[in-house]
Amino acid sequence: MGRLFGTDGVRGVANAGLTAEMALGLSVAAAHVLAEVGTFEGHRPVAVVGRDPRASGEFLEAAVVAGLASAGVDVLRVGVLPTPAVAHLTGSLGADLGVMLSASHNPMPDNGIKFFARGGHKLADELEDRIETTYRVHASGEPWDRPTGAGVGRVRDYAEGFDNYVAHLVGVLPNRLEGLKVVIDGAHGAASRVSPEAFARAGAEVVTIGAEPDGLNINAGCGSTHLAPLQAAVVEHEADLGIAHDGDADRCLAVDSTGREVDGDQILAVIALAMREAGTLRGNAVVGTVMSNLGFKLAMRREGVELVQTAVGDRYVLEEMKSRGYALGGEQSGHVIALDHATTGDGTLTGLMLAARVAATGRTLADLAGVMERLPQVLINVPDVDKSRVSSSADLAAAVAEAERELGETGRVLLRSSGTEPLVRVMVEAADIDQARSVAGRLADAVKSALG
Repeated sequence: MGRLFGTDGVRGVANAGLTAEMALGLSVAAAHVLAEVGTFEGHRPVAVVGRDPRASGEFLEAAVVAGLASAGVDVLRVGVLPTPAVAHLTGSLGADLGVMLSASHNPMPDNGIKFFARGGHKLADELEDRIETTYRVHASGEPWDRPTGAGVGRVRDYAEGFDNYVAHLVGVLPNRLEGLKVVIDGAHGAASRVSPEAFARAGAEVVTIGAEPDGLNINAGCGSTHLAPLQAAVVEHEADLGIAHDGDADRCLAVDSTGREVDGDQILAVIALAMREAGTLRGNAVVGTVMSNLGFKLAMRREGVELVQTAVGDRYVLEEMKSRGYALGGEQSGHVIALDHATTGDGTLTGLMLAARVAATGRTLADLAGVMERLPQVLINVPDVDKSRVSSSADLAAAVAEAERELGETGRVLLRSSGTEPLVRVMVEAADIDQARSVAGRLADAVKSALG
């Protein structure tokens, strides 16, 4: 039986893999485990519960709220808000637990449950394991110890959460955004109201697209996974830049005034240099992953900023930032973590910080993003191979060494085993796209030959 908790909570097709019974059971289990480790000691426990606009979020929210209240936890129901808003409110309200219902950039039929600990931080892996074990024991029939009378949790809507979160976002900006026209694509998701409101309060002229969620259209042909509508809208409205979110708004990609994409690496580069100038880039370093574009690494080296690289996944970026005291990190996908202001990736905050840099410097986003040259990157998935031998095959190591000699300092090779599928990912970067394709093709063949 596989582990329920993945790198970003529990996910599945709503009402199939992820049912109301599971949502209720996991919530009760979370309450019991946190009580056992002393989180609730000496006070009445409180949880913040939010969701994205997916239709399934309505019944899953009801199940989570019922589970928590039945376990004696008071619930503040904040409604549709981004994942980072739930994390922020969990911390700012002094809650013992935060719960977000979302499947992020996944298609509408999926949904997920993500728990936050006190302070708005991700639950430790060992706590997730205990919650899962407790859930499974009781799902098999063992009864819960349930409070009665005044011991049951109380539930109330916390509508103030929207204004509190937006005020926090605007309050941490180093400067106003007057004079900027910004197009925001909310992916028909959790930031459809929050992001336009935050940009407007910060002084920008705002045009919105993808901001009419109906429960069924989240991420559908819009947002950070489908940039074409935003690119067209930025050009049509002659805007200074465009901001694209995913369904739960924990990520941000951008578009410059010409309609060209600005990815997470470029956003990190712009914000890193802004923070260094302001004296807030602790350790003079930024944390990325092994998938960060080589152009980003070369740019940071040229600018005298250290790039610390981790395994793929924003959880690993965050762990490295916390352990070494860094203030900025993120991924090419647009998960950017500004740890002085957020405990997780925050797409609206990232977009605001990027726009603030444009406003402060008077330079175009294209000019600012030009600090790094995004080198061509080719990714090939090689299926049906023995991925366990990717690091031990002598033949494969020889093929990689030959490719690295050919590419020199202006290219890079990365072979990664998939964490969920029987395949190996071959990634090649080079100054020339044709060379990258050629080298990637040869390496893919080598993987099939050595591991097939």
